[in-house]
Amino acid sequence: MTTGDDEDRRRFRDPLTRLGGFADKILVRCPACDGRAAVIPDPNVAGDGWRSRCHRRLSCLHCGYTDTWTAPREGNYRMVPEPCGSDDPYFRLPLWLRADCCGAHVLWAYNGEHLDLLEAYLAARLRERGDYPGSMSMVERLPAWLKSAKHRDEALRTIRRLRSSLHAP
Repeated sequence: MTTGDDEDRRRFRDPLTRLGGFADKILVRCPACDGRAAVIPDPNVAGDGWRSRCHRRLSCLHCGYTDTWTAPREGNYRMVPEPCGSDDPYFRLPLWLRADCCGAHVLWAYNGEHLDLLEAYLAARLRERGDYPGSMSMVERLPAWLKSAKHRDEALRTIRRLRSSLHAP
C-alpha cells in the first residue's frame, strides 16, 4: 500500500506554467569571470510587469560585474525577446544550469524553480496534462527526447549535477 505522499511524487500535474514564468531570475555565466551571475528585472526601473521585461540587470555573484539591458525600440514599441533556448534571451549569455545530456542533447533551466519543475516532471511515473490541453505550457513544449522514458534516469542524474552547482561557492 502506498501513502498519499508517495502517490504525489509519482504523479505530475502540469501547472500550466510558461517558460516566461521563470524569467524573473535567469542564472548565467558571467562574461568577465565565468562565474555564476543573475539576470533580473532592473531594480532601478520602477514599473509593472511589462516595464520590468523591458529593462534587465546582469549582476555577477562572484566578481561584481554588472550590466544593464533595455529592449530596443522599433517605432513606438519595445522589442522584448521571447524566452527560449539554452542562452538567456536578454544578454545572450550561456545559462549556468546547462549540461550535455542523453548524447547530443542539452538539458537546461533558467533557475532552481525551473529545475524543480523539470525534475518533478521527469521523476513522475504518471504525467497529467493541465485542465486546458493545447495551452502550450512549458511542459507541453519540452522536446520529445526529454519526455522519453528511456532518457529518464540520465536526465535526472544531469538535473542532480546541475542542482549541485547551485550550492557551490
